[in-house]
Amino acid sequence: MEEKAGARIGLRAFIQSLIILFALMMVAGVLTLVVPAGHYERVMVDGRVVVDPDSFQYVEKPDYPAWRWFLAPIEVLGSEAGVVVIVIIIVLFFAGGAFAVLDKTGTIRAFIGGIVGRFRKRKYLLLLLVSLAFMFLGSTLGTLEEVVLLVPVMIALSYSLGWDALVGLGMSILATNMGFSAALTNPYTLGVSQQLAGLPLFSGLLLRLAAFVVIYVIFAFFLLGYARKIDRDPASSPVYREDLPQRKKYEGQDISLVEHDPRQKRAIIFFGLFLVLILVVMLAGPFVSFISEYALPLVGVLFLIGGLGAGFLSGAGGKVVGKGLVEGWIGLAPSVPLILMAASIRYIIDTGGITDTILHAAAGPLTQMGAFPAVLVIYFLALGIEFFIASGSAKAFLMMPIVLPLADIVGVTRQTAVLAYIFGDGFSNLAYPTNPLLLICLGLTVVSYPKWIRWTAKLWFWVFLVCVAFLGIAVAIHYGPF
Repeated sequence: MEEKAGARIGLRAFIQSLIILFALMMVAGVLTLVVPAGHYERVMVDGRVVVDPDSFQYVEKPDYPAWRWFLAPIEVLGSEAGVVVIVIIIVLFFAGGAFAVLDKTGTIRAFIGGIVGRFRKRKYLLLLLVSLAFMFLGSTLGTLEEVVLLVPVMIALSYSLGWDALVGLGMSILATNMGFSAALTNPYTLGVSQQLAGLPLFSGLLLRLAAFVVIYVIFAFFLLGYARKIDRDPASSPVYREDLPQRKKYEGQDISLVEHDPRQKRAIIFFGLFLVLILVVMLAGPFVSFISEYALPLVGVLFLIGGLGAGFLSGAGGKVVGKGLVEGWIGLAPSVPLILMAASIRYIIDTGGITDTILHAAAGPLTQMGAFPAVLVIYFLALGIEFFIASGSAKAFLMMPIVLPLADIVGVTRQTAVLAYIFGDGFSNLAYPTNPLLLICLGLTVVSYPKWIRWTAKLWFWVFLVCVAFLGIAVAIHYGPF
């Protein structure tokens, strides 16, 4: 059966998320019946709206019948948050469609292969550079699910260099996840959450860049140390017996990742130019108000034009490009109801008039904790919700509208709250068995989940410590602009 291009949301994962979000919608609805309505005054501070923490008062409960809870995913499109929801959905489809076209036409493989082909005889340097390339793609472009189709190729490369399936997983999907979480300009988590926070798009880059470097160094030591261990004693691999038949399967196969095709080279150069434009927009956003206001849709348009143009230049033909685009959109379609349902949870609470009451109840304990413990609560909250809802965009819509006013009240900068969210959302993507992406990747290999979690446990421990340390730094320096 022909592989479909782009990211795919499995039926089981979709139904699981649908049930959880529906249950949370119903819980939100019930809360509007039992929790008294309350209200904080909003005030303008430096051109932005923030909560006045001393202005809370109880008010009369609005008329919000239970049957409207079920219409909330539609009604939310007409609310104040509706424009943001629509823009983000469109951008997700633009970016996802572009990646699916690049996947369908083989340009992604050629792009990665161009990096690999230059250093194949220097395999440790190759390992570090390939890992860095995948990590960079995850950190800047939000690539994650799109790498799944490259996992078998990376594993084949790993076998050919004398390593095992774990190294192949490490330098592809695990490296991408490290970058996705240590986000520099990730439009899916950082872009969405900063948009919801009212922050300049991709602001606060320097601290995240430092986190990216530290995470890469830790990850490089982890993966390089393991690869050297396998070189010294192949039998020390946790999957040594399972790998034996797989290695025979790949023996004699041409695993060269790049064909000397001038059309693919043109496609790579073309898309590379658009990547430069995208990075320019992302980096200029915090400094140019016009670009900041329209950065997210502009990034989406550049993604789409770059992907389509590269697809045509690759020589694949309009039919293949169109098929890849449609497959990418179909793969992303299930994310639309999930995003709408996630956004509707806040809409139900708002319409029922209990948002500020909940904030008031939560603010007291958090205020007593202090800024740093409060940030850790946000971090652990993201870690907890990740177990049930894997979609970073859906989770941002669910968490950020509640977390951000709390951060205002407690005295934590919104930039710090966003950092806690992206740390909590990202690194746990490949740790929880409820994440379909992890299960799909393991299903492409001989690695079982228990062996995967034992292999990565030490890495997660160090990553956790780094996250806590950088959150502490963010609190100490009043990480901003606000």
